[in-house]
Amino acid sequence: MKKIILVAMCSSLLFACNEQKPAEEKTATPAVETTQQPAEFADAKYTDIGKKGLASLSGGDVDSWMADFSDNAKYFWNGGDSLIGKAAIAAYWKKRRTEVIDSISFMNDIWLPVKVNTPQQQVQSPGVWLLSWYQVSTKYKNGKHMRQWIHTDMHFDASDKIDQVVQYLDRAPINAALAK
Repeated sequence: MKKIILVAMCSSLLFACNEQKPAEEKTATPAVETTQQPAEFADAKYTDIGKKGLASLSGGDVDSWMADFSDNAKYFWNGGDSLIGKAAIAAYWKKRRTEVIDSISFMNDIWLPVKVNTPQQQVQSPGVWLLSWYQVSTKYKNGKHMRQWIHTDMHFDASDKIDQVVQYLDRAPINAALAK
């Protein structure tokens, strides 16, 4: 009887040792699509550039504000007016700040830095855009005041310089405040 138990144990042991282990199932990692989104959030450093620019303009330091512009920058208003070149933009704002505007302040600002990878329209420029909304309060040299909301879009070139500004504002309150 001992021999039978011993043979049974050896047989079981031998069978267990010779049994093929099933191949380990490999868990496949799902392929992650790396398709680029048409647009994504951009670095917050662009918001800092925008905020610093408004602070400089508010303080009357147009040169400091213009330091972040490229030499070939373009400045457009929604009414169709435009300025081409850093020198023209600087001259306009220096004259405005010294001869027309007594004080200007910006409040309730909202900033959104966006990187456009694939423009949705042919006229759109790819790259980094800083979208901003803020309320502006202006006191003019004639003593009149104006307050309104403004939306500004700034495009940055590869050197992180502003090469395009599009500003949306209502000219009516400005014209009313400047009327003689």
